[in-house]
Amino acid sequence: MNLYPSDVAFTPAVKAIQSEKGSRASYARMEERNGWETSVTPELEAFLGQQDMFYLGTANSEGQPYIQYRGGTPGFLKVMDKKTLGFADFGGNRQFISLGNLSENPKAFIFLMDYARSRRIKLWGTARVVEGDSVLEAKLSDPSYPGKVERVILFDVEAWDVNCPQHIHKRFTQQQIAPVVKQLQSRIAELESELKALKTTPET
Repeated sequence: MNLYPSDVAFTPAVKAIQSEKGSRASYARMEERNGWETSVTPELEAFLGQQDMFYLGTANSEGQPYIQYRGGTPGFLKVMDKKTLGFADFGGNRQFISLGNLSENPKAFIFLMDYARSRRIKLWGTARVVEGDSVLEAKLSDPSYPGKVERVILFDVEAWDVNCPQHIHKRFTQQQIAPVVKQLQSRIAELESELKALKTTPET
C-alpha cells in the first residue's frame, strides 16, 4: 500500500535516483504536505471541461506500454463523481490494443495537454471498459460529434499532479485560431477595398 499519493509514480527506484540527483528532499517535503490530489477538485473539473484531447496510457500483462490519442468535443472527458472520470470510446482502426491491455492489466494513465496555455496534468489510476450500457453511453456521448460510440471507459483516479510548463511549445486548435483568422481576413478585405478605390480614383 502506498504511503503517499505520489508513491504511485515515485517508486523506490525513482526515489533512489531523486536522492542521487539531489531532488529527493524537496519531494519529501511535498509528500509530508500530502502532496498530490487523490480526487477530482473544482480546478481539475474546470480544466477537463476545456480539453478536447488527451493521451491514454495502458500496458499489457508484460508491462509493454501503449499510448493512444483520444479526441472529442471540449469536455468529452467527463467527471462522473469525485473519484471517477468517463469518456465515450469511438470506433477506430479496430486494433483494440487499449481494450486488450485493460482486459489483463487495469492500471492506466491519462496525460492532458493544454498547449495554448502551457499546462499539463497527469492522472494515475485504473480503467475499465463498459459495453452495452446505453444509459451510460448516452450520458457520455455528444450528438454534435461525428464519432460512433461503441462503448465507454471509466477511469478511477488514484492520484494526479500538475506538471511545470517548461518546454511546452505553443500550439493552438482550429477553434482557437478561427476568430483571429476571421479578423485578419476582414482587415485584408478592407485594405483591398481601399487599394481598389485608390487605383480607380483619377489623378488630379
